[in-house]
Amino acid sequence: QICLSLVKLLFYLAHSPLGSIVLLDFQPRQFVMVDGNLKVTDMDDASTEELSCKEDDDCTLDFPTKSFPLKCSVVGRCEGINEKKNLFNAYRYFFTYLLPHSAPPALQPLLSDILNATGDLRYGINETLRAFEKVLHLYKSGLYLQKRPLLLKDYISLKGFRTVEGEDYKCWPSYSHLGCLLSIHSAEEAAAICNSQSQCQSFIVTQQRTWTGRPLASFQSSWTDLIPDTNAVVYIKRSASSGERL
Repeated sequence: QICLSLVKLLFYLAHSPLGSIVLLDFQPRQFVMVDGNLKVTDMDDASTEELSCKEDDDCTLDFPTKSFPLKCSVVGRCEGINEKKNLFNAYRYFFTYLLPHSAPPALQPLLSDILNATGDLRYGINETLRAFEKVLHLYKSGLYLQKRPLLLKDYISLKGFRTVEGEDYKCWPSYSHLGCLLSIHSAEEAAAICNSQSQCQSFIVTQQRTWTGRPLASFQSSWTDLIPDTNAVVYIKRSASSGERL
């Protein structure tokens, strides 16, 4: 969410009515999330000036660990330097820390492609935004889910019940520090996640939604403490419930 919002902001700056705008003091502290969107807190260090040049050798974009040769345009300006400077700063301050840890395994290769392409400045802001929107579409639609055996049949569903909330086993990247609360596309995906975790014996698809509209599922190591909840459905592994009366 943070990276996509940042890319949308940089897309606007690259195509602003004033011309391509560069953020000269590009630091995480210069941004704040407002209603799910990243905003710049200080535009004092923004500029529309692009480096003037006479030849390509005048247009090297330097960073502490990398340098990029750019083209000198016919009007004597370093072509796309503001856009590329913003984008590489987004890569080194945001993408490298957030992208590798923020998606289901099936989507991680696509995020790695974005990471590599922005880190080498092979992508401009237009290509970067398209790549992010493709990942978001796959994520929201569930199209990233590979064909796999249907696992929900291995679970008993009890409508009108949920387990008692409390501290349980932890997982990554959980939305709760008290237990394992993950974003899912469907109960079928939740069953696959539960099967992959040795501690998991049951899960509940909650009424909570993430910013993409996906429900959150709570994964638990037991199912014995059930309480009535008309809006809930608890799914229990058949192997966990064998020999027990539900």
